[in-house]
Amino acid sequence: MRFILGSGSPRRKELLAQIGVVPDAILPPDINEDPRKGELPRAYCTRLAREKAEAVAAAVDDIILTADTTVALGRRILGKPRDAGEAAAFLTALAGRRHQVITAIAVRRGDRLWTRDSISAVKMKRLSDAELNAYLASGEWHGKAGAYAIQGAAGAFIPWISGSFTGIVGLPLVETAALLQAAGYPLWRQT
Repeated sequence: MRFILGSGSPRRKELLAQIGVVPDAILPPDINEDPRKGELPRAYCTRLAREKAEAVAAAVDDIILTADTTVALGRRILGKPRDAGEAAAFLTALAGRRHQVITAIAVRRGDRLWTRDSISAVKMKRLSDAELNAYLASGEWHGKAGAYAIQGAAGAFIPWISGSFTGIVGLPLVETAALLQAAGYPLWRQT
């Protein structure tokens, strides 16, 4: 049995290490991540986690973990911005408002698939032009849903959350541990 992380996110690898899980392989799948017409954020996130898990080639006894994180402003999905202009638009829309961060996880072993999601509420403070421009110049927004990383410099923009901090970062550890155990992964093993 191998444990395969179906994600190239260094944050997910670091979060797994916090609970003593080290992947035997890292195989990020290449799937279309465009939302479907009219698709709501939670359904979108869960669909992507499932599709990623199904796209990873593995032996029948291997355990595959995949995840997807999105930022939802109402019914609007704020994924990874394509460029600095879109990042600025996302951050401007989020500033001074509450939004949701949804992370869906999927674990596959053979033909069995388990999924869970974590939904957290986040409030971002109003951003001055100087804060917005400095954050955009930092480049930290690259590859981040909603154009920000709470575990980085953008943590200074977040006065309040309700939910899972690790879920906001990209992998809710409570839900992840439960799914890994359901799939038969020997979490909490004695050495």
